[in-house]
Amino acid sequence: MEPITTKSIGLDGEVFEERRREMRRRALKGATLTFNGGYGAFECVVRNISEGGARLTFGESSAVPTRFDLAMSGDVRSRAAVVRWRSLTDVGVEFVPA
Repeated sequence: MEPITTKSIGLDGEVFEERRREMRRRALKGATLTFNGGYGAFECVVRNISEGGARLTFGESSAVPTRFDLAMSGDVRSRAAVVRWRSLTDVGVEFVPA
């Protein structure tokens, strides 16, 4: 898929510059996040991704922990992630060294 290149629009309608360090690519990929030593797990959808992070969509995001491992469909390895922002259904994560 092609990268997301549009600028962000604030609540007041003002357009502001993209603040991410890396280009995001649109995605529609299933993923599983695991936490608590593998005893806890949630399924989600990856909506966009870059080398440094991703936007994940859930039915409801309030129970998503702050740190977890993310395993995406088709990927061999999982990645450690930290939540950087959240809304009612979406979570923005940064990939961090394990």
